Amino acid sequence: MKKTMTLAAMILAATAATAPAQAEGEDDEAVTEAAAAPAAGGRTLNLGFAGLMDRANRTDLAPINLSAGVLNSDGAYTLQSGGFYRIDIVSDGTQEIAVEGPGFFRSVWVNEIVINDLEVRPLGVDSIEFDDAGTVTMSFIAIVPGQSDIRIRGASGDTQRALFTIE
Repeated sequence: MKKTMTLAAMILAATAATAPAQAEGEDDEAVTEAAAAPAAGGRTLNLGFAGLMDRANRTDLAPINLSAGVLNSDGAYTLQSGGFYRIDIVSDGTQEIAVEGPGFFRSVWVNEIVINDLEVRPLGVDSIEFDDAGTVTMSFIAIVPGQSDIRIRGASGDTQRALFTIE
């Protein structure tokens, strides 16, 4: 009979094989520091209990601000594949407005979307619509390298989109 391993079992086995052995009397903090893994872009990831999504690994991006027909951001966003990010999308309520980004949402894994302190963990996202003023906070892991955008639904102008490049 041929044995098969799940992906989780393979990752667990590989982690156990490469994890540093804890010497007698050594504290957990020293082992956690030794288990830190180098990441793309020269960053070091702290792969503790929360793994990649540990708060120490998260990068907070400049917010996207929405106003009547205008999407303002601090310019193009450059992300590292495998990086953990959080971004706020803020509407001032001057107009009912929706943002979409099917290419972007297919290039990332969305961890959660927070609206009014309610956390949503979606399997997929196509768009987010604001009927009034408010903030949506989204945390995600960048996966697929390439360029994509989040834009005002149906718009194509440069002032109506935020460009994301995943390296």
